[in-house]
Amino acid sequence: MATGWHTKLTGQVGEHLVTAELGRRHILAAPFSGNVPDIDILAYANGITGLIQVKTITGDSWQFDVRRFLSVELESGRQVVHGKSPELDRKIICVFVALGNQLGEDQFYIFKQGWLQDHFAQKYKGRAAPKNINSFHCAIWRRDMAVHLGKWRIITNKFKV
Repeated sequence: MATGWHTKLTGQVGEHLVTAELGRRHILAAPFSGNVPDIDILAYANGITGLIQVKTITGDSWQFDVRRFLSVELESGRQVVHGKSPELDRKIICVFVALGNQLGEDQFYIFKQGWLQDHFAQKYKGRAAPKNINSFHCAIWRRDMAVHLGKWRIITNKFKV
């Protein structure tokens, strides 16, 4: 089980790996080290500024509270999805990092946050009721993210580099 210390280190490593990779791609990047909600890196190139969200794991899945993505409420003892959360910025670029055991084994999955919201909207609405009706846990697995592996062009196209 991950400790708070381990989780913080994992997040820090992921943010700095992404920041370094952006630099290699001629994009200036500054990490916020967890101090700004929903934004981990501020990036800049060719007069364009962008926000990047980084999520890092050492295992096989990224964990979330589905209410970040969907409007879900408890009604009559069951969870009811009322649609996608309008507060979510669908255009923010996400880089999900799966840390490898050795240097160079890290994997980067790049996509816009709206894709993840659509994924959870499709998967969550048809799921069976959780054992704990008050649980709004959801996860996405590395195998579900394969199409986004190494898609740095999503970032380089935005910054025209």
